[in-house]
Amino acid sequence: MTDPLRLALFLVLSAFAVAASLHAWRTHEAYGAVRFLAFEFLALLVSWNARRWFREPLSVSQMVSWVLMAASTILALHGLHLLKVVGRAQARVIEDTRSLVQVGAYRWIRHPLYGSLLVFGWGVFFKGTDLPSAALASAASLFWFATARYEERFNIDRFGAPYSEYMRRTRMFIPFVL
Repeated sequence: MTDPLRLALFLVLSAFAVAASLHAWRTHEAYGAVRFLAFEFLALLVSWNARRWFREPLSVSQMVSWVLMAASTILALHGLHLLKVVGRAQARVIEDTRSLVQVGAYRWIRHPLYGSLLVFGWGVFFKGTDLPSAALASAASLFWFATARYEERFNIDRFGAPYSEYMRRTRMFIPFVL
């Protein structure tokens, strides 16, 4: 990554990844390192495709990209709102909820926020649709999946049987599918 714009963007996004991971690292949560790697692969993907962001804005791949990224944003905002209001999350640590959220998007999927990041990553992939973009989007997806699995173990410990039942009724990222 010799392009100064790409490098600067990667460093800024990496700083956000570190900030998003600090709580999990401080509390020694197993998902912290895995989630950090997911954020880093996403940062690499965004940085790799930075120069293509607005190229050929009406092409099919760009339109697919924008739709996916808009859907990602809506899902993320919805999920954050529910964690704050229904889950009574702490102001600084969104994953530290006091109540199990099972309404809205959480009625259908267990991880709307990670799902939104998955969708965002594939939206960024469609900016470039090349082999490095596919590899980075795939790696980020695998790490988001692993992060969700780790977090589910944490949630079972935290919420017990109600979370296990919730897992049986819902999918991880895509309603009725995955």
